[in-house]
Amino acid sequence: MNSSFEKLAGLSAILAGVSGLLYSVAFIVLQNNLLSALFLMLGGLFSTAALTGLYQRLRAAEGGFALLGLLLSLSAALGSAIHGGYDLANAINPPSNANADLPNPVDPRGLLTFGIMGLGIFLFSWLMNQSKEFPGGLRYLGMLSAILMLVLYLGRLIVLQATSLVIVIPALLEGFIVNPIWYIWLGLVLIRNRNR
Repeated sequence: MNSSFEKLAGLSAILAGVSGLLYSVAFIVLQNNLLSALFLMLGGLFSTAALTGLYQRLRAAEGGFALLGLLLSLSAALGSAIHGGYDLANAINPPSNANADLPNPVDPRGLLTFGIMGLGIFLFSWLMNQSKEFPGGLRYLGMLSAILMLVLYLGRLIVLQATSLVIVIPALLEGFIVNPIWYIWLGLVLIRNRNR
């Protein structure tokens, strides 16, 4: 991989982790629609370079599976960015007839943000087992993150009640701990390994 792109991918992964944490703080703690929308959009955008860098590292092991992981995760990242952009536009200029009960038309109940991204991260984490470049802890943390995202998607799809423990516990674990650590750790691995 080109060393300048590796640096971009690593820094983007770190920024995606920070954006994810700030999204969780804005959404859950501050309950600020404008900030949560902004960080959701930024997290999606930053993760595109990070996930592309991860794909570059994994494509030699299993090209087809790595490409599938990239397509799933990039679709999810862009869907997340669009979802955040849609929410940001509504937070800045609220529509007069908004129905907050309707799911986001691009990312209904987090299909892309949680469901499809969970599948992509799980596939990437599984592929990391075939490379000595990635620490075992990063692989397992990625799998845990993927499972939590899939539980969140199914919870938001089926339960709907945001205060249900089926949603709250995975959201707190994923948003405040697992996902930010996974992205930041991935960024450090991408940056560290670029000098080899």
